[in-house]
Amino acid sequence: MYDKHIEEIGMITLITSIQNQQVKAWKKLKQRKYRKQTGTFIVEGFHLVEEAYNSNWNIETILIQENVVHPEWADKLSITTLSANVFKEIAETKTPQGIAAVVNVKESVMLTTGTTLLLDAVQDPGNVGTMIRTADALGFSQVVLGKGCADLFNEKVVRASQGSIFHLPVIEADLENILSILQKEKYIIWASTLEQAIPLTEATFTHHTALIVGNEGEGVSRELLELADKKVKIPIAGQAESFNVAVAAGIMMYAIYNS
Repeated sequence: MYDKHIEEIGMITLITSIQNQQVKAWKKLKQRKYRKQTGTFIVEGFHLVEEAYNSNWNIETILIQENVVHPEWADKLSITTLSANVFKEIAETKTPQGIAAVVNVKESVMLTTGTTLLLDAVQDPGNVGTMIRTADALGFSQVVLGKGCADLFNEKVVRASQGSIFHLPVIEADLENILSILQKEKYIIWASTLEQAIPLTEATFTHHTALIVGNEGEGVSRELLELADKKVKIPIAGQAESFNVAVAAGIMMYAIYNS
């Protein structure tokens, strides 16, 4: 049956109704369980969409708001044009740029070389995305998200990473199992904590280093602290009790990179 809310313009489909079944399916991708079920997620904005394309992640379709000019490379892909009201339903940002993409999840393979960042129950998506971005910038080999972390493909994680989720392996796994594997490969496991820890200025790192940072309120779990080889803390000169976890991770990752 012909749907008056869908038009074909050359090879481009135009959708004008928020009741369209495909639009409803894309909206569901804002929820973790539907991303898991479908193996897809949405990225938004010219920069992130292009990062996904340039990093060879499979793009199911490019979503373009009507009257927004899409990049030339997008002509090689499926393009779906949405009216402004429909695009707004799918977009997460307050002032969308008018471009998004439905991307297939790519499973990362764990590496046993280079430096590794492990996140223990870091719940804030902005923190998770920022740490992935920093790990990428400082040449870390991979990031591992343990139980309780924000979902890797949460839109806020993707946006805060500024495309770094497409550049280096990011794995969701049980950290105790990962630590066992890394230690068998002669990694030194460092845990960030204030308890019985040496100052960062006194720490010596090797290329085979793994750094654990913990939950915003509770820090690294007791179980993981007991499995770590060494504990490290950042000296604080002022009145603040602690650093934001993403800032702390950035300082420690830079120290590892610079060692």
